[in-house]
Amino acid sequence: MRHLQVSIANQTLTLLEDEQPVAHYLVSTALKGAGERSGSEQTPRGHHIIRAMIGADAPYGAVFRGRRPTGEVWTPELHERHPGRDWILSRILWLSGVETGRNRLGQCDTMRRYIYIHGTPDSEPMGEPLSHGCIRMRNEDIIDLFDRVDAYTPVFIE
Repeated sequence: MRHLQVSIANQTLTLLEDEQPVAHYLVSTALKGAGERSGSEQTPRGHHIIRAMIGADAPYGAVFRGRRPTGEVWTPELHERHPGRDWILSRILWLSGVETGRNRLGQCDTMRRYIYIHGTPDSEPMGEPLSHGCIRMRNEDIIDLFDRVDAYTPVFIE
């Protein structure tokens, strides 16, 4: 069985199959650290699943807003025209917590917080926490991962 393990401390995401690592990626989790509360801008911990997979046929660098493609493809020039934009690119793996009271329902609901694993501009650093709560990946890495997992794949974030 495939599942994902995210290490906030190491800023890594590992794809495991039958408990054996098959792929390893550098990521960027929340600048404000780990936490489950709505509005915290922190990365939620615990057991999750991939609730939805968005962008299967999108081009490399496709821009998403509200989980919908804008028709744009990220470029440095587009980036300059939209300073401060939280870029969600290429693919989205929308997470849902499965631990009621910890990361599901109430003020700690991962899915209602719109926490994703997603692509980010290749100019952004990996291996250091900089996101608003999501788990950012290089575009080539999120596309690779997207093609290796399915909806409802378990994800453990620690």
